[in-house]
Amino acid sequence: MRHTFLKILTLLFAASLSAQNIEVSGNVQDNTGFPIPGVNVIVKNTSKGTVTDFDGNFILSNVEVGSILSFSYLGYLTKDVTISDNSKLTVQLEEDIAKLDEVVVIGYGTQTKKEITGAVSVIGSETIEKLKPTRIEQALQGQVAGVNITTNSGSPGGGSTISIRGVSTNGDSRPLILVDGNVVEDLSVINPSDIESMNILKDATAGIYGVRAANGVILITTRTGRKSMPLTIEYNAYAGFQTTTREIPVLNASEYGVIVNEGYAAAGSVPPFTDLSALGVGTDWQDEVFQTAPVFNHNITFRGGGEKSSYSYSSSFLTQDGIVGGKKSNFTRFTNAATYNLDFLENFKFKSGLTLTRTKKNNLPESALGSVLFNALNMAPNIPVRDENGEYSLADGLGGEVINPLAQMANTYSRNKVMKLNGFAGLTYDFLDHFTAEANIQFNYAEVDNYSFDPIDFYGVGKVFNTLTSGVFEGFNIFRDYTFDGFIKYKNTFNENHNLNVLVGTSVFKTTGVFSGRTGTNILDNDPANARVDLAEESEDIYEERGSNPKFDGRLLSYFSRLQYDYKGKYLLSAVVRRDGSTRFGPGNKFGYFPSGSIGWVASDEEFMSESNLFDLLKFRASYGILGNDRIGDYRYVSLLTGEGTYFFGGNDAENQQFGKATGGIANPQIKWEKQKTLDIGVDMRIFDNKVDITADYFKRRTEDLLVSPQVSGLLGTGAAPVVNAGIVENTGIEFAIGYSDTIGEDFKFNINYNVTAIKNEVVAVSGEGEYLEGGGFGISQPAISRMEAGFPLGYFIGYETNGVFQTQEEVNSSPVTELGAQPGDFRFVDQNGDGVVDLDDRVDLGNPLPDATMGLNISFDFKQFDFSAYAFASVGNEIVRNYERNQQLVNKPIWYLERWTGAGSTNAAPRQTIGTNPNTLFSDYFVEDGSFVRLQNIQLGYTFSNENRENPTFDKFRIYASANNLFTLTEYSGYDPTAGTGAPIGGGIDQGIYPSASTFLLGINVKF
Repeated sequence: MRHTFLKILTLLFAASLSAQNIEVSGNVQDNTGFPIPGVNVIVKNTSKGTVTDFDGNFILSNVEVGSILSFSYLGYLTKDVTISDNSKLTVQLEEDIAKLDEVVVIGYGTQTKKEITGAVSVIGSETIEKLKPTRIEQALQGQVAGVNITTNSGSPGGGSTISIRGVSTNGDSRPLILVDGNVVEDLSVINPSDIESMNILKDATAGIYGVRAANGVILITTRTGRKSMPLTIEYNAYAGFQTTTREIPVLNASEYGVIVNEGYAAAGSVPPFTDLSALGVGTDWQDEVFQTAPVFNHNITFRGGGEKSSYSYSSSFLTQDGIVGGKKSNFTRFTNAATYNLDFLENFKFKSGLTLTRTKKNNLPESALGSVLFNALNMAPNIPVRDENGEYSLADGLGGEVINPLAQMANTYSRNKVMKLNGFAGLTYDFLDHFTAEANIQFNYAEVDNYSFDPIDFYGVGKVFNTLTSGVFEGFNIFRDYTFDGFIKYKNTFNENHNLNVLVGTSVFKTTGVFSGRTGTNILDNDPANARVDLAEESEDIYEERGSNPKFDGRLLSYFSRLQYDYKGKYLLSAVVRRDGSTRFGPGNKFGYFPSGSIGWVASDEEFMSESNLFDLLKFRASYGILGNDRIGDYRYVSLLTGEGTYFFGGNDAENQQFGKATGGIANPQIKWEKQKTLDIGVDMRIFDNKVDITADYFKRRTEDLLVSPQVSGLLGTGAAPVVNAGIVENTGIEFAIGYSDTIGEDFKFNINYNVTAIKNEVVAVSGEGEYLEGGGFGISQPAISRMEAGFPLGYFIGYETNGVFQTQEEVNSSPVTELGAQPGDFRFVDQNGDGVVDLDDRVDLGNPLPDATMGLNISFDFKQFDFSAYAFASVGNEIVRNYERNQQLVNKPIWYLERWTGAGSTNAAPRQTIGTNPNTLFSDYFVEDGSFVRLQNIQLGYTFSNENRENPTFDKFRIYASANNLFTLTEYSGYDPTAGTGAPIGGGIDQGIYPSASTFLLGINVKF
């Protein structure tokens, strides 16, 4: 009986213990609801635990009620959950922004941000997602200190010029761009939605990439799957419309009649308009040209991975009409990208990627005299769009370049199609504990198909665009390049405190191109449907017939090494040596050696800083190095028969005319590497519990032995000027960036970031004393207005300084003589040298196209399921030349011409109106304007639907948003767009009616399954 009682008591005691221990199960997700495999789930203060499976699920048995489960995973904040019962848990982990920000891609590897000793900036996928750029360059403006974007054209698919820390050469100043390690020359091939992050290397540490990195490096990492990741599908789409940001106010027909009549009367001619009241308002040609244009984008991505592999595939479609011309300037892009990574063994890995892009761009004449917008501004408002017969009206009497812009667009048939295939494959092998060998092959292949048709057109008497014979052009160019990189890494830690990382490698690059093109004339019925060379009455191969060389071939061979060392993670050292060889230089100068080094000190890790509650990170760093640049034409060190010659045999007439070879550019066997010496001193700080992030840099970049083509006398021979090493350019500046992020309560999170860059650019020398290089045109038959000259910024504007307007003939008689002869109402030009004559020697510096400072302000916040962001950019201190006004008798004028001089005392700022000879159209400060501006780049509001109350959710994330890009611009510049320009180092900042960037309004969705 006693034994039976003891057994019952034991069972009851065991049951009591069992009642306090339960089985706990659940699912671990990220903040979007996506399951996270591999999360550590530990019962706190015990050794009991497990890891989440492929779908983020876990089960733990025999867990005591009241225990605390700790969930931890790299890149996420650790989360503790107290167990009260056996209900299934759903645990969401928050990304640890500070930790995610630590890993940064650098040359041939990665480093934590704490270890980096160079000037590196990072843009994440969230920033790109909020901006919704059609081209990647648009996501850089205002986001990164030291990076400036000049819009070459606001037309759909139009390119931009990227400059990092100023313009340091008068040649090719583009940075090197790598996508997953693959060199990409044109960013249009990349779908912005595929980007995971962009890292910008701005100082000498970019030297690990050698010759092509002299102007900085942009490293783009695309999204891919990860191992043990279930299939994830993301669909992103937006649709919207675009409008012009502004129209330039011009005279209506009545105002135009007043100004024209006054100009004729001042010249002693009979005014053409006898009844001004009959003119009315007339035609607003800008209203006729500009239109609201649609834009659509669709993108779908598949990502996932197995136990030893990962994969991704994305496909996107973008189509965008132009605010000028609509379909006539449409841009369409198809992109398909795939990656696949496989771990053959734990120490043997394979990676690969392939991107196929097809684009089609319809082109209209833009950014030049005779462009569509140039004509819209200058076309007379008293002329209707169509005449009484329904045909497009002629532009008689408006000079040789100004024509009806509607007729111009209707008769323009120009497009280019581009197919680009680029990819990479690589193998990584770890051996002998501390060694890693890696080999990568990258390639780019492009086919560029150009087409244009010029029908028989008549726009008016004497127009340069009149076409008497129809013609068609078909061009097909093929570009190929490949890069092979092979290197070995050694990484080890000695005595727990000394960390060493050594890299030794080689790189081989080859690029080739083949050009072909044919022209045809006399198209059947002048019909675009018949506009093919094969159907033309006459045809010609433009390369074969003229003896041109339709090929190019360039190569680079490089060897490089890098040593990285740190002691206890707080004393940092990095040193790089690279030997580059280029086929663009002769045998004696083919190779160059380019060393660089950087140091860092993490002061916040010192013991004397341990008591400080202010600094979470305090790091000082400095770098110095020499980088090389070879961006000139191939084989300029030897004499080649690359020119075109016209020869006559048997008589000086067309029947005896033959095309053949001629000497090309003048050779210079002594040309050598352009060298850039770069110094950077910086500090990185994180304070107040990582809520405030501060970065400041001082830099100096001195470019020596610039590769330039000087002005030479025609007596030296035929062909282009030789390339020589001449000139020194310096950029000195500071960068400052500060960010603050915090969470208020459980529902409100916000970030605010500000950056500013101030740069002083100066040409130290050109060649000989007093020499200069010229570029940039203004008006018709006027001297070049842009210069590279010692003591001035690169590309500064040179012209006449005005000192008011002559009010009386007595003032004219007592003033220095001008070449064209001034009258009352004309500009008074300053005689700078006091010789009594105003001539070319009296031209002075009128400003330059390079800004003194640029800055960006970025604000974002999340409140519950709402998110909001706004980005602004500002540029201060640059000038723009207004060159979209045509000096002809009957062209239209901007509205400020109403403020012209009309008699003594009327004004001292604007000249009289006359069709007679006058000096007022000479390039002067009257045509130079302040180009400073502040632009609201983007504003976006989104809402994410929650899955918390759904038992069987159909999606992991569903977000809708409204977005506006380029919403408004505050500027005193009177033209269309203060951000637009050619981007040329000499000749930039001259506005000839540049196609402006559009305001874009979008509605979109982000869905994740």
